[in-house]
Amino acid sequence: MSRPLPDTLAVPELDLLAPMLNQEGDLWTADFRGLTLRTALQPIYSISHKRVVGYEALIRAFDPDNAPVLPLHLFQLPASEGENLLLDRLCRFLHIRNYSRLSDQLNWLFLNVSPRVATGSAHTDSFFGHLLARTGLPPHRIVVEIVEQPTDDAERLRETVAYYKELGCLTAIDDFGAGHSNFERIWNLSPDIVKLDRTLLTRATEDHKARQILNGIVSLLHQSACLVLLEGVESRSQALIAIDAGVDFVQGFYFCRPSTELKSLAQEQAPADFDQLLDEYKQSRQVTQDPTRQLVNFFEGYFRNAIERLGSGASMHQACLELLNHPAVSRCYLVNAQGIQIDETLISNTGIRHQDPRFRPLESTSSADWYRQQYLRRALAQPEKLQATAPYLCVTGAYMCVTLSLGFYLNGELRVLCCDILSNTVHRAQAG
Repeated sequence: MSRPLPDTLAVPELDLLAPMLNQEGDLWTADFRGLTLRTALQPIYSISHKRVVGYEALIRAFDPDNAPVLPLHLFQLPASEGENLLLDRLCRFLHIRNYSRLSDQLNWLFLNVSPRVATGSAHTDSFFGHLLARTGLPPHRIVVEIVEQPTDDAERLRETVAYYKELGCLTAIDDFGAGHSNFERIWNLSPDIVKLDRTLLTRATEDHKARQILNGIVSLLHQSACLVLLEGVESRSQALIAIDAGVDFVQGFYFCRPSTELKSLAQEQAPADFDQLLDEYKQSRQVTQDPTRQLVNFFEGYFRNAIERLGSGASMHQACLELLNHPAVSRCYLVNAQGIQIDETLISNTGIRHQDPRFRPLESTSSADWYRQQYLRRALAQPEKLQATAPYLCVTGAYMCVTLSLGFYLNGELRVLCCDILSNTVHRAQAG
């Protein structure tokens, strides 16, 4: 039978919430407006550890006939801010009480916090500290998930995040990459974990360019001192995309669905599929790395011939003629030890065909400074070793290319011969 809501809804404390909980065997349920609330957990896995490192707590609601009720309907029931606050706290109370009864004494519990609570003052949620103290669950095992909203008070949100950190909890920004999330919030809030929105994974599944962007986002988040979790992984191909992107943690139906059978879920081991996934990833990386290695092997002779001709007094054009005649090569240029380009770039017929008049302001590169480019610094640091980049966007024409570079000595001075190859012709280049 559903219990009536407490009369005092403005700041519902533990003593007001406790009567709304019912014990069913070893677990707890809660009553809210005629519905029975249960805790469901979904495992979160570390790719590198190949095991569960945490669980996200999700609320599941059931009507008097034990039929499931959509979460959206549940969260539309509160008729006031006070009831919103009560439901948020009731869910967290229920989740923590259930989780604290499990045998798992190591892994994290990810808890969602209502955006309204997150932008309230730290005092408004002092309830949470009392809850942890009463249940005995250590704060360091809690990850507080916060979803950003367009109306968030940035300063209050920062204070609230600081409050959870002072308690000893970890903090996470949820649904990053969707809505109003941005890197400014990451830098201001300094979360421990960032959960990427599943739409990023969906796009990456359909679009190779989106996959590269996903990898870049993960890299930037790591540089911002955040661990990265990718949720919504629903297929093997998406799991491999997550592994390739470099995320730390994964979550989704492919690995395990949320379950209200908490004890059996907590006893499950990591899926054996992780070993197979990682083996498949390693094999795919070896295959995708081979083209670059093969590219170096294929063009090694071209570069050696060009350098030999330069040493014999040939002009840059004469020395690079064999390279320029290859259908995959777009341009060649020479750079000094300071990274400054010597003379103009030599454009091949292939390069001329791919020139876009919209980017004409970028074409002339005489005296350009390329020292910031890794391919140049590697060539300067390792003379006589041909270097190759991964495909990247060329600033001289906004097309994707692979750059080969070789450091060598010409009349006692260090020089670097560079050659751009259109990335969509790499396989053709290897075929000669």
